[in-house]
Amino acid sequence: MHIGIDKDTCIGAGQCALTAPDVFTQDDDGYSTVLPGREDGGGSALVREAARACPVGAITVSQTVG
Repeated sequence: MHIGIDKDTCIGAGQCALTAPDVFTQDDDGYSTVLPGREDGGGSALVREAARACPVGAITVSQTVG
């Protein structure tokens, strides 16, 4: 799994961090970021729900092929 965050689109609503706090957090400026070591989603079933919860669609989740 690959998680992408469009930093130009993110408004810092924090819905991702509220939905999947084991994967997402907010940086010092309040914008979404993935926790270190969780770039692959960390096995969380809530990653896709967190992406859907983003009010501006700044998060993308895709399957990695390999």
